[in-house]
Amino acid sequence: MRRIILSALILMASHITTEAQTTEGKPILRQTPKIENRRLSPEALWAMGRIGSSSVSPDNKQVAYNVSYYSVEQNKSHAVIYTIGTDGQGERLLTTSNGSESAPQYLNDGRIAYLAADKDGTTQIWAMNADGTNRVCLSNLSRDAEDYLFSPDGKKVLVIHSNPYTGSIEAKPSDLPKTSGYVVNELMYRHWDEWVQSVPQPYIYNVENGKVTGAGVAVLGNEPFECPMKPFGGMEQLCWSPDGKYVAYTCRKKTGREYAVSTDSDIFLYNTETGETTNLCKPADYKTPAYDYTRSLQHQAANEALKQGKDYNLGYDTNPSFSPDGKYVAWQSMERDGYESDRNRLCVYELKTGNKTYVTEQFDSNVDAFTWAADSKTLYFVGTWHGTTHVYATNLKGKVNKITDGQYDYTSVALCGKQLLCGRQSMAEATELYLVNPKSMAVSQLTHENQYFRDNIDWGEVKERWCKSVDGKDILSWMILPPNFDPTKKYPTLLFCEGGPQSPVSQFWSYRWNMQIMAANGYIVVAPNRRGLPGFGQEWLEEISTNYTARCMDDYKSAIDDACTLPYVDKDRLGCVGASFGGFSVYWLAGNHDHRFKAFIAHDGIYNLEAQYTETEEAWFTNWDLGGAPWLKDDATIQRTFQNSPHHFIDKWDTPILCIHGEKDYRIVASQAMSAFNAARYRGVPAQLLIFPDENHWVLKPQNGILWQRTFFSWLDKWLK
Repeated sequence: MRRIILSALILMASHITTEAQTTEGKPILRQTPKIENRRLSPEALWAMGRIGSSSVSPDNKQVAYNVSYYSVEQNKSHAVIYTIGTDGQGERLLTTSNGSESAPQYLNDGRIAYLAADKDGTTQIWAMNADGTNRVCLSNLSRDAEDYLFSPDGKKVLVIHSNPYTGSIEAKPSDLPKTSGYVVNELMYRHWDEWVQSVPQPYIYNVENGKVTGAGVAVLGNEPFECPMKPFGGMEQLCWSPDGKYVAYTCRKKTGREYAVSTDSDIFLYNTETGETTNLCKPADYKTPAYDYTRSLQHQAANEALKQGKDYNLGYDTNPSFSPDGKYVAWQSMERDGYESDRNRLCVYELKTGNKTYVTEQFDSNVDAFTWAADSKTLYFVGTWHGTTHVYATNLKGKVNKITDGQYDYTSVALCGKQLLCGRQSMAEATELYLVNPKSMAVSQLTHENQYFRDNIDWGEVKERWCKSVDGKDILSWMILPPNFDPTKKYPTLLFCEGGPQSPVSQFWSYRWNMQIMAANGYIVVAPNRRGLPGFGQEWLEEISTNYTARCMDDYKSAIDDACTLPYVDKDRLGCVGASFGGFSVYWLAGNHDHRFKAFIAHDGIYNLEAQYTETEEAWFTNWDLGGAPWLKDDATIQRTFQNSPHHFIDKWDTPILCIHGEKDYRIVASQAMSAFNAARYRGVPAQLLIFPDENHWVLKPQNGILWQRTFFSWLDKWLK
């Protein structure tokens, strides 16, 4: 689930910007609410602008970018487009209509293309002058344009449409159009938060006289596969060659059971002139070995080629990008099939020879995003090391150099002339856009979207703290102190348990799991980078697989015990909170905490591992992380996993617990929280259940988010203050 949590932290802003396409009511624009007592509140969090996608003008003098604003009263969002000069001057709001306008992209003539609904409510491709004037609709599509990308010469455009899919769920009978029933014949009938009845696919349209024309050519033909891949894939999974003759795209050409157990996606090259498609990852005669669907693929034939030294790109291969000179395609590549948290390397494929080079082997962590330099000899990427995410450079021989520094997370990187346009955030600052000079390493802030909140709220200090685990290994924790911290006082303290299970505790900013709002409510937060997290080498990362309750739980205990040696941490008022795998950690610690904690909060956590194995949709996760199916009694590793399920320790639960879950969460279904809550109440343990029928693994609606925060702090205050 590491990929899921990363999507939340890195891609959530762009994922949300197209959420509201409405023509009702007044547009929601930048807000400057009154801040009571200079204190960060849930209402202030929801009033902040959330920066999404961005685009650099052809002359590198201007940047267009999306910002999403939310209205708690209207319970919805609104996406707008701004421009700003790369000198930091001349911020201009271009869109003030009632409907959302998103995905800005500069055209060759200096205009800005974007997505917006037409009068009939269909999302079309539009364009406007760089000052927001002369808006024209470029397309007349019969169905929504979900995303788009113009070719370098502007003569073609890739458009993503959703196509009906009946591979898992049968089509409704024509004479029963209002039936709510689903007839299911195959796995992957649900994914993330939807019943799978459609798949996104790319189409190529011609652009003539400034208009999108023709019926569109299906890049995948009649194939039934996703492109981009769900649940979070976007236009970054496709790209044009510099001459516009080819499209490289990401696709996992599997359905049903094969899709459920495999992470093997590849990069394909589509010839726009001949219609031919070539797999850049595997030879033409490659055949996928048979799967045992009930066991981890780690030691199966699916990964056998690795032992033979054959490079078939068996894991996730995503996000292709042509070099400016057209000689190479680079992409992010995981080595092993079935392991969604494998190290994401940067692969460079030479089109002339077919040679592949992995150019980030010196960096023992993940490549989270990347871009080519103009010389086609250098690539810039962002990756996490020791709890921060920074910009690095690598040449084609794999020599890696760090460019940025400091207590920050860089979340994106794009070329902007001789500089880099980057998103940057921290635990004390929401995402803003910055310019980075890769030669001088100078960094300058470009946008100041949330400066009002920076100036009118008191922020807590974020400190780095190291301690030893039980086996002598060093653990990095971030400690977040309350604003106006007084070291002579004792504060209630929270242990934050990370999700993923393999996502970093870096300098991330969240609009719900926000460290600063916890600190603003008078709590010290201890957030450890326990075993299983990236940024500390592959050995540290992989120690959690099939071993959820060993060293990583020791690390949590070591970190909170170390914090209790500080004079301002009140060891008699400790709480433990977390979501996803963090929620699992809370449920497990509730039965194994040796009376350390006085309150627990678990959001979307796994309570019963046996139920989770057959309830979840992406079986590759449970197979790799748990080892396989619980009925495989002959496998000691698998049986150890399920014997340590949190529900086996319910007899030891004696501490108040709040269980939170969304009923549209199909990754970890809501019955997990209901079971935990019911069990606690049967035992007479104080417990509360917060359930959201309309939310998934996240909480996306403003009023639900406010209720989440109020319930969260009401529960903690009741037991820790």
